[in-house]
Amino acid sequence: MAETPIPKMASFLLISYYILFFFTLHIPSSHAHTAQKTYIIQIDKSAMPRAFSNHLEWYSSKVQSVLSTSFEAEDDDDDQERIIYSYQAAFHGVAAKLSEEEAARLEEDDGVLAIFPETKYELHTTRSPLFLGLESAESTNLWSQMTAADHDVVVGVLDTGVWPESESFNDTGMRPVPSHWKGTCETGRGFTKRHCNRKIVGARAFYRGYETAMGKINEQSEFKSPRDQDGHGTHTAATVAGSPVHGANLLGYAFGTARGMAPGARIAAYKVCWVGGCFSSDILSAVDKAVADGVNVLSISLGGGVSSYYRDSLSVAAFGAMEMGVFVSCSAGNAGPDPVSLTNVSPWIATVGASTMDRDFPAKVKLGNGRKMTGVSLYRGRKVLSSEKQYPLVYMGASNSTSLDPRSLCLEGTLDPRQVSGKIVICDRGISPRVQKGLVVKKAGGVGMILTNTATNGEELVADCHLLPAVAIGEKEGKELKHYVFTSKKATANLLFLGTRLGIRPSPVVAAFSSRGPNLLTLEILKPDMVAPGVNILAAWSGVIGPSSLATDRRRVKFNILSGTSMSCPHVSGVAALLKAKHPEWSPAAIKSALMTTAYVHDNTLNPLKDASSAEPSSPYDHGAGHINPRKALDPGLIYDIEPQDYFDFLCTQKLTRTQLRVFAKHSNRTCGKSLASPRDLNYPAISVVFPERTAVSALTVHRTVTNVGPPNSKYHVMVSPFKGASVKVEPDVLHFTSKNQKVTYKVTFTRKSKQPGPEFGGLVWKDGVHRVSSPIVIT
Repeated sequence: MAETPIPKMASFLLISYYILFFFTLHIPSSHAHTAQKTYIIQIDKSAMPRAFSNHLEWYSSKVQSVLSTSFEAEDDDDDQERIIYSYQAAFHGVAAKLSEEEAARLEEDDGVLAIFPETKYELHTTRSPLFLGLESAESTNLWSQMTAADHDVVVGVLDTGVWPESESFNDTGMRPVPSHWKGTCETGRGFTKRHCNRKIVGARAFYRGYETAMGKINEQSEFKSPRDQDGHGTHTAATVAGSPVHGANLLGYAFGTARGMAPGARIAAYKVCWVGGCFSSDILSAVDKAVADGVNVLSISLGGGVSSYYRDSLSVAAFGAMEMGVFVSCSAGNAGPDPVSLTNVSPWIATVGASTMDRDFPAKVKLGNGRKMTGVSLYRGRKVLSSEKQYPLVYMGASNSTSLDPRSLCLEGTLDPRQVSGKIVICDRGISPRVQKGLVVKKAGGVGMILTNTATNGEELVADCHLLPAVAIGEKEGKELKHYVFTSKKATANLLFLGTRLGIRPSPVVAAFSSRGPNLLTLEILKPDMVAPGVNILAAWSGVIGPSSLATDRRRVKFNILSGTSMSCPHVSGVAALLKAKHPEWSPAAIKSALMTTAYVHDNTLNPLKDASSAEPSSPYDHGAGHINPRKALDPGLIYDIEPQDYFDFLCTQKLTRTQLRVFAKHSNRTCGKSLASPRDLNYPAISVVFPERTAVSALTVHRTVTNVGPPNSKYHVMVSPFKGASVKVEPDVLHFTSKNQKVTYKVTFTRKSKQPGPEFGGLVWKDGVHRVSSPIVIT
């Protein structure tokens, strides 16, 4: 079970703040005797025989040809009932209910490129515009420089839907919906045509795959429509492109003007997540519809583990979207600080990690011995502890235990009211959601809670909207606190809540929960790509669930504060929308390049970015190219562009069979070119070289091509970090440009001098006096 607030809808749909579990779901059918499950069948569109009048007719005949007749007789099931989706834009084929035997037979059929079993995905779950430099505290902001035509970019948000009444989706002053938009506003319980406007230009719900796996949606307890009762989708959509809302706050915290990264952009909400999770057939249909609808950017804050490129249906669908010019941004996951914990690692996807901002919500723990400890909290309730009084302090764990027990974790039913009533209870993080621990304390009669980090979380603190007075503190102070309890017969404490504080230093810091590299699918593709604000983010919220997401939370708020790579992903999606508006001719790769090469790797103390889990400097495996800098990204000077064929050529270096490659060739009938000898030569903005361990290879060369998007006459000089284990030579070391959009190629040769115990990190920078075009370098 992940440690995060539980939505009212069900206790097992977790908006992950920290720990994300990925798995491929092996789903039993509601008809056990047929053992049917959902399979996604990718079909070669170009192979349709002339005898068929349309592709769906042909797809249906293929499904019909493998159906088990005995099953058909028993269930009176035909191919149309078996098919739950057809895909026609970013992906070609159908999703159908099949037995394992039927799926195996269909996989052998001519024209069938691949079959993907249904996969379950989980959600990766005000200050940021100013922190990112999008608005200035003094005078003009970036948005004021945008023209009316710049607001025709549409961002598709795949999530839990949208709460259309939120002020963040006010369309006052917006121009008519752009003519290129072909989407629609689907209706259902709690959602009508009038809920779409010039801000929310489209809304759809996808549930056929979910219902096939989990049974019919209970329409009395869940909105079978684009309406969001979970809150996560509303939060991410508002972060992407929410309209300005003055006086936004959560119970008085983070008071200010809330707005999205691209407040003039349009939003299309695609609801793919339900009580029991998010299913790949629904996600795939949403991507397919979004591309056909005309989105320019896709924001996808969810993940389903890592599998080979050709076996990952979201990766394949994102490839198709990229081919159609759509920028795809995905969350990296919340499984950090463990290494190799990334998801969504395909090079055509922008993989986003999470970082902090310079805003915090401090709280104090004042002990009876005079010691004060600093923590965080978003508690704002009627019951506040008396500032003149000290309260008994209790910890139910053992003093000499090296492992956590249910009582120390404050799990449901583990606290004895006779021992905790009237006291402040110390609870260790882990297993259950943080806010739920406080509810357990409250039910047992406790008057407050101190939530202590364990080694897993280190010193990173994330504020929560608790249901009783509660403060979260770091691991070191947590150990000191427990020592005080065990060595003092009359240990006491009080809790003080200090509101909102700005100007936190150092910031940004890479969040401990943010998933880390390297990307073991392809070490030469450095992931994550970048980090963006993902800790304590204020944005719009659903009107039918409390800020803690617990069913017992009767509070209702218009805005909520959440943390997770789910929150960092829409920051990048929104900034990508700004870049697309200013540079409509840019490809998805060009936009990602601009974000990566202008990212920064130093905090507001001018020191290297730190890792919250260790307080040590973070590496490109943690922060990728660095923290996004939207203002710089609008004018990057040079970009590393990548065409769809280049990505396909990259796949040709991944030892895929011809059949596996056809998954990406689709209707384009792409073939492997000769331009890419190695995956390290993909024109990626980051550089990662891998020396073979058991060979005598002593030198490796990397090739890159940059496109001038700055002044026509430019000259760039190179700077490269020194490395202990290798010498680095760049040829040429000066790049001359005489026209805009001119391309120049350079090469970097790495010569090994000695074997280092681990990877070495550095960087390469091209400078023209105005622009800094930076690329992280990893030598393994």
